[in-house]
Amino acid sequence: MQACLDDLQDVIKTMTSGKIAALIMEPIQGVGGFITLPPEYMEGAAEIARAHGGLVIIDEVQTGFGRTGTHWWGHQHSAVKPDIMTMAKGIANGMPLSAVATTPEIAQSAVGAGLTISTFGGNPVACAAAIGTLEEMLENYTPARCAEIGQLLEDGLHALAKKYPLIGEVRGRGLMQGVELVADRQSKEPAPQHANAVMEAARKTGLLIGKGGMLGNALRIAPPLMAAQEHVEEALEKLDLAFAHVQESV
Repeated sequence: MQACLDDLQDVIKTMTSGKIAALIMEPIQGVGGFITLPPEYMEGAAEIARAHGGLVIIDEVQTGFGRTGTHWWGHQHSAVKPDIMTMAKGIANGMPLSAVATTPEIAQSAVGAGLTISTFGGNPVACAAAIGTLEEMLENYTPARCAEIGQLLEDGLHALAKKYPLIGEVRGRGLMQGVELVADRQSKEPAPQHANAVMEAARKTGLLIGKGGMLGNALRIAPPLMAAQEHVEEALEKLDLAFAHVQESV
């Protein structure tokens, strides 16, 4: 972890004037392959950014609204308090809407500056959908529920990891789980071709999952927040079939 923080220091030192505008972090990297940032890293990175005059922007587009379990926001698994927080996707259950939360001082700085116009601006219909969605989350789909259902998913994925050598690591929080595929567990050689094969095999069973990682070898599994135990069990059964099919061809 310290090596990563040292890299951040080096980037600021060598690639900037030494004064930065902001640092943007995802509590769990999405396209990066669902890599879960340690709380200590987030806290250290935020401290470095602020020491160089930068704001801390937390991207909660994928981790927000309780998806990571126990907290409404992914960054709350650490002690970081963002200056700006972005959110979208889950906010209106499919209706196109996003939002930004920030401090009064930062919000006031944009007033009259001509920075808020947008051809994708909010509208009453999308906002009504968001209000209804948030009310439903508060009533029925809380972070505690995400943690409970997410634990079932995580436990099931770890069970599959014991069964299939292709799985090098299971990682994530709540209903945001990543599965890294490797050709060899000792060398950790990435297996992007097998990730593609598992995705396709799962699709043929009716299960849609994503993929990510710098090398394309990580499966991204993020069920809807309304997923129940029976949905997770069905998904795990289909993943089992998909891995069995691919493992036979290895």
